[in-house]
Amino acid sequence: MIFFIGIKGAGMASLACMLHDIGQDVMGSDIQKHIFTEDQLHVRNIKIVPFMETHFLPGWTVVVGNAFLDDFNEVIKAYESSNVRVIRYHHFLGELMAKYNSIAVSGSHGKTTTTSLIAKMLSEHQPSGYLIGDGQGFLSEDAQDLVVEACEYRHHFLAYHPQYAIITNIDWDHVDYFKTFESYVEAFEAFAKTVGKHVIACGDDAIVRQLPFVTPVTYYGFDRMNDVRAENMTYKDGMTEFDLFIKGEHVGQFKLSLVGDHMMLNALAAIALGLELGLDLASIQSSLIDFKGAKRRFVQDKVGDDIFIDDYAHHPTEIKMTILAAKKAYPDKNIVAIFKPHRVSRLVNFVAEFTSALDLADHVYLVNFNSIDDYEDGYTQDIHYLSDRLTQSHVIEENHEAAMMLSHHSPAVYLFMSSKDIYVLSDMLKEIKRETL
Repeated sequence: MIFFIGIKGAGMASLACMLHDIGQDVMGSDIQKHIFTEDQLHVRNIKIVPFMETHFLPGWTVVVGNAFLDDFNEVIKAYESSNVRVIRYHHFLGELMAKYNSIAVSGSHGKTTTTSLIAKMLSEHQPSGYLIGDGQGFLSEDAQDLVVEACEYRHHFLAYHPQYAIITNIDWDHVDYFKTFESYVEAFEAFAKTVGKHVIACGDDAIVRQLPFVTPVTYYGFDRMNDVRAENMTYKDGMTEFDLFIKGEHVGQFKLSLVGDHMMLNALAAIALGLELGLDLASIQSSLIDFKGAKRRFVQDKVGDDIFIDDYAHHPTEIKMTILAAKKAYPDKNIVAIFKPHRVSRLVNFVAEFTSALDLADHVYLVNFNSIDDYEDGYTQDIHYLSDRLTQSHVIEENHEAAMMLSHHSPAVYLFMSSKDIYVLSDMLKEIKRETL
């Protein structure tokens, strides 16, 4: 039995699904509140129990989610159980990756979408596996390739040692752990040195360009200096067309059902990897053309004349890119941004950047911190630390009254942004709008 402490965690849920797919006995514990990452666990009938209700038996492996420290009660219980192997998530995943032609997708932003694009591309080519940070995981019993989303937090991605790696960008984050920008960059430098064969890197990112790679590297982006680049992008009806250039040679037009420059960069990363793995352009195009996006990454829904967009954006750069993409996709509609932050340290350290990003929207609503891991030692600020700096904003609760307030902006684009469960408020608003149709 492989038991997961914190099985609803994004990577944990994905990993549990993968092991189930190759015939392993899997179960885990977590809180009882529904989290979107658990959906695929239920599809596979993987058992989820409350914390501290399981007796760990000899011979079991207990995988500990990285959100739970060694002083968590069930982690202590696991360590005290006889003949039970206890291992952290990132170390377990590193051991699994060593058995495959592994690809790690790293970077401050765009990891989930890029991993999802690659997963679709590889799955349509040959037996493979994937671990995506939205709770989706799959592993074929005869898989050759395995692509995983690789998070830099607490240097976890240094345990992976992939054959191939993608670095999407480097934009200081996780300031509760990486106290300086220099320490954050050094983490990616160390990660690059763990790659066995080849790195695919965003050449438009000045910091990525400065990394001292020890393996061959392919650069992608919009700049003419890149090996794989896109030019002449046009957007229409939720689709993007662009001219693709490989090492300066125009190789044809590509068409994707994605909108936004950041989404195009994610697609270029996948294309560059596919070419490095020996896939032909026709196969890459056919596998990516109908890609609809990852869970909670610019997911669009229409109710009457209103557009609802759900996005995982929780860093100011992600918020800026998401608002700009919404403006590009719906230039004639007001953008109503609803943001719920994650971690006070991120909000305080980047408050100027959050302010300038959110001010791009026509209307801004903010939801306060309400998760146990949001508040941190040394920080006393709350959401008003941001709202007081914005040109115009409202702090709201996640209730029916707030949803009614939001409904008065209709017709509009409602942009819900958070790494937390802000989709609950979105569902309330959708129900109100459906009642008026």
